[in-house]
Amino acid sequence: MFKKIILMALVLGATGCATAPKMAVSPNQTITKPSAQESQVIFMRSSFVGSAIDASLFDVTNGNLEFIGIISNATKVAYTTKPGKHTFMVVSEAADFMEADVAAGKNYYSVVTPRMGVWAARFSLWPIKNDKSAEYNTSMPEFSQWLAATKLTTNTPASREWFQKNKAKIMERHNKYMAEWKSTTGENLKKRTLDSQDSY
Repeated sequence: MFKKIILMALVLGATGCATAPKMAVSPNQTITKPSAQESQVIFMRSSFVGSAIDASLFDVTNGNLEFIGIISNATKVAYTTKPGKHTFMVVSEAADFMEADVAAGKNYYSVVTPRMGVWAARFSLWPIKNDKSAEYNTSMPEFSQWLAATKLTTNTPASREWFQKNKAKIMERHNKYMAEWKSTTGENLKKRTLDSQDSY
């Protein structure tokens, strides 16, 4: 198992969004509530495995490609959006998705985790739920640790330019892996969905 972890770290360090520009650390590290007409999802990432590689985040609701930002290890990105149903995507050498149904005036959290690929950097999006039985939930000690250990970052002109240059390639990955995601149903889909009651 240790050899697999080391191999994965080396592979992740050699592939994925290694050339993506870094986000800027926000001068204000306080997570505030969105307005009464908006919702906010905070994506966090904190893991030794794959720490050398970055991933990019998108809102792909209804097939649209809206750039959220680039997430590095030990960082978080806050995304303000309209209340209601959304589909989010994380991209590295592959793509993965998370569903959400968010309420107005509320904050929600998601964790970006590395997962084993064959020869590619891959990440998953997991909802942090209020259900204590969920794999990732607001009651677990790690949640408070992630909040404290990750720095809030914002987009820069360089990160937005990177997105524009790579938009076509990103859309190709979206189309390829969305077909797989659509086969996710039942309990598996529920585990990968942020529900309105999961606000924190």
